[in-house]
Amino acid sequence: MPEKSPTTDAELLPRVAIAVREAGAVLRERFGEVVRHRTRDELTGALAANDDAALDVLRPLLTGLRPDARWVQDELAGGALPAGEWWVVDPAEGNVNHLRGLPGWAVTATLVRDNRPVLTAVHVPLAGETYTALAGAGAHLDGRPLRVSDTEDLELALVATSQARPDEDDEVVRRVGSSITAMLRDALVVRTSVPATLHLLDVAAGRVDAFWQFAGARADLLPGALLVTEAGGRVSDASGRPWTPASDGFLAAAPGVHAAAVATLSR
Repeated sequence: MPEKSPTTDAELLPRVAIAVREAGAVLRERFGEVVRHRTRDELTGALAANDDAALDVLRPLLTGLRPDARWVQDELAGGALPAGEWWVVDPAEGNVNHLRGLPGWAVTATLVRDNRPVLTAVHVPLAGETYTALAGAGAHLDGRPLRVSDTEDLELALVATSQARPDEDDEVVRRVGSSITAMLRDALVVRTSVPATLHLLDVAAGRVDAFWQFAGARADLLPGALLVTEAGGRVSDASGRPWTPASDGFLAAAPGVHAAAVATLSR
């Protein structure tokens, strides 16, 4: 008998997790030597080749699960989406790391309904880990519940940030630089690297206490926003207001350091 199609989000999530694992296996086979490039066009072509290889697996699987859900075509796009269901997918999150032979990359798929993420699956192939979250039902790592840290003092906190995209405008660059300087003064240790999603996995798992970013794409932030929220963390913009994909800043933190992180980023 054919497998029954999922009818609820809870039934859908395990199938989405399978899809990101299968796409991750394709990228794992392509990983290894540094991919050389001399021009921006060569780099863009190599990035697109990875994306296409993963999308060739992801798109038919996810479309089969939710035929009426639309697709966000540009993984670097931000802002609100039209009403309805959308797949927000990053087929090679941290793609530039993959091309450089570095380990920080993943595959993500998030179902967004009326601009709210309702489920997400993130697979980290080199670690063999799959993170999942379902709105109202918690966040998990390979079936084990996740919980943010209980750190209550920013001076004891490990915090992280990321560059949202290349070629940011001068105002975003200024804000990023000043925020890193402020956190270097107020937090214990500051990590700076791409991609955003891997930092947010660490916040959800309690390994990192806070993550912030200015600007940013939906595909970078929506999976981690749901994972951190479902793991008991707080998600806002950099000023402490409710975050949406249209916000110009993002902060995800353990409850005990969220207010202090807002104060630091607001200086």
